[in-house]
Amino acid sequence: MTAADAPSTDAGPRAAVLVTGTEILGGWVTDRNGPWLARRLGTLGVRHVTTVAVGDRPEDLLGTLEGLAARGIDLIVTSGGLGPTEDDLTTETVAAFTGRPLALDEALEGRIWDRVLAYVRRVASTGPTDLDALRAANRKQALVPEGATVLEPIGTAPGLVVPGEHGPGRAGVPTVVVLPGPPRELRPMWTAVEEGDLLAPVLGGAVRRGESTLRLFGIHEAQLADLLRDARRDGVPLDRLEVTTCAHRGELEVVTRWDPADAAAATALEEHLASHAPRALYSRDGRGVAEHVLDLARERGWTVATAESCTGGLVAAALTDVPGSSAVVHGAVVAYDDAVKRRVLRVDGGALAEHGAVSATVARQMARGALDALRVDVAVATTGIAGPDGGTAEKPVGTVFLAVATRDGRDEVRHVSIPGDRASVRERTVTSALHLLRRVLTEP
Repeated sequence: MTAADAPSTDAGPRAAVLVTGTEILGGWVTDRNGPWLARRLGTLGVRHVTTVAVGDRPEDLLGTLEGLAARGIDLIVTSGGLGPTEDDLTTETVAAFTGRPLALDEALEGRIWDRVLAYVRRVASTGPTDLDALRAANRKQALVPEGATVLEPIGTAPGLVVPGEHGPGRAGVPTVVVLPGPPRELRPMWTAVEEGDLLAPVLGGAVRRGESTLRLFGIHEAQLADLLRDARRDGVPLDRLEVTTCAHRGELEVVTRWDPADAAAATALEEHLASHAPRALYSRDGRGVAEHVLDLARERGWTVATAESCTGGLVAAALTDVPGSSAVVHGAVVAYDDAVKRRVLRVDGGALAEHGAVSATVARQMARGALDALRVDVAVATTGIAGPDGGTAEKPVGTVFLAVATRDGRDEVRHVSIPGDRASVRERTVTSALHLLRRVLTEP
């Protein structure tokens, strides 16, 4: 990932994200909140300084909070540690850090208990539940630091905005926004914080910044760097923009942020890329390739299926990760074994013997077979050698064939060579397959 021509961001509030949980710190669970919060902070005109992960030990959490305050951080956003168990200690620790005593919010405790009780009645089927003990355990979630604002729970854990002390002559105690760990609970809570005025004291004169995400496929990072240099040469004022480029799963992502007065510069950069790399720039609104495929199919009134060997269902998973995909995606066939290719997808045994399972001929027949077996309008197929074993001099690891077949008789086949380990080959095969499907759907 590279950042180019970023304007100075020294002015304005400084923020940090503090992700709690030993499971995050140990790598057993991937943090999905830190990166999401960092991007949202950037649009608020806040200088995101750092994201820190800390385990479920109060002394470590308190020490981290104190260290961030010593660095002049104005806003700390925490995630995790708000549940009813003994290791959920974020609220207590933040209260101690800000010097605010805890008190039970009885109305909040009642609302939390209603949620817990409704859940128990919905799922309990293995015997009696000690409701008194359960209520006592959940009561800690209704302990609120003095002066804090409660963010209504999405699950059972409320969030909190604990005000700091800001401005000339005030002690440097950061404002702390305390959020739950599950992303489905954290994200709507943070959105509510953004849309309200709870952060007004810390944001001060911060100006909300514009942001855009452009996605490209089919060019390398060096070519993108050339395009950015050409943009500068052609008069695009890149020094007014914060431009970050990232290569991910065979695509390039260009994230641009700007102050309101520099919106025209951002538009000029987007138009430059659109005019100089029209085939590569496939998304100007941040949508990923799977969303584009589904929207294109929906516009045509077409249904989609996949036939997968080396990707093992990952193409179908990428499509069905998108809400509303059930209206378009009818099914998938994972044909790892040649017998399944023959029996389910009607791949010709002679073609398998003559060309091998990893071949253009077999990829085409797999796509055609899925088209017929699942009775859809368009199907995409993948077959390849993901490794680490199975490669030959003629077909080394990373050899992949992709095919798309349509109900109106069109066929498209691609041979690609993908470097990297098994995971990289599979991930980039998914990306390539979806882009081949997108291009077929884009054609008249």
